[in-house]
Amino acid sequence: MRTELVSEPGDRTRPNEDFASVGLPACGQGGSLVVLDGVTPPRGDSGCLHPVPWYTARLGGALTELTVSLPDVPLAEALARAIARTADTHAATCDLSHPRTPQATVAVARWSPESVEYLVLSDAVLLVAAPDGTVTPVLDDRLALLPPALLASAEICDARARNKEGGFFTAAADPAVAARAVTGTLPRTGVAALAALSDGAARWVERFREGDWADLFAQVRRQGARALVERVRELERADTGRALPGRGKRHDDATVVFVEL
Repeated sequence: MRTELVSEPGDRTRPNEDFASVGLPACGQGGSLVVLDGVTPPRGDSGCLHPVPWYTARLGGALTELTVSLPDVPLAEALARAIARTADTHAATCDLSHPRTPQATVAVARWSPESVEYLVLSDAVLLVAAPDGTVTPVLDDRLALLPPALLASAEICDARARNKEGGFFTAAADPAVAARAVTGTLPRTGVAALAALSDGAARWVERFREGDWADLFAQVRRQGARALVERVRELERADTGRALPGRGKRHDDATVVFVEL
């Protein structure tokens, strides 16, 4: 098995709000990968005493542990338990009902000798490569399907479209959101490799159009995750105005996890 993990902050003067892990149980019969992308809140009150990296570290740590230690628990249930566990750690000090409470997008995969399970919530990306080289993206496209006028407005930052019917969903403080994730199971024999990306790394496809998902996967497999992030940074530095209004971090936290089974 080959594993590779790269996570780089968009701004080295600010903490990285992404989280990434690869969990390999001692029995050696499977494993899991987790990528979280913390949602940067707009300036102002979030109802929480804790910064986004605090939240993603705890949610990601809980989710990694649960996916490995409870292999028979479905991924949506593992995410629900991880959200509940994380909420319990700060419910006494923070207003978890606040729409800007710390939250994250999620991509998870777990493999065993028999199967590969996956879960994606919001705009994290999971890529699944078959033995014949076919690459299938697993996407939660609800954010991309929102009207352009809404995407360009302050409503996204104000959380009026987040965790609402007709909007999109992120992992915050309500365990019920896990049921909104895109989930599925594939035969283990049909999966040769996996890659998970935060949207900062997915810009290679989604913003800069360097290629499609199969091209991105091939680059990571051939040149490594670091090369992909470095290319995204080059493209960001050269970008003079392609960012969407209201969503335009010039440099975003970028995370790539690659696993060759």
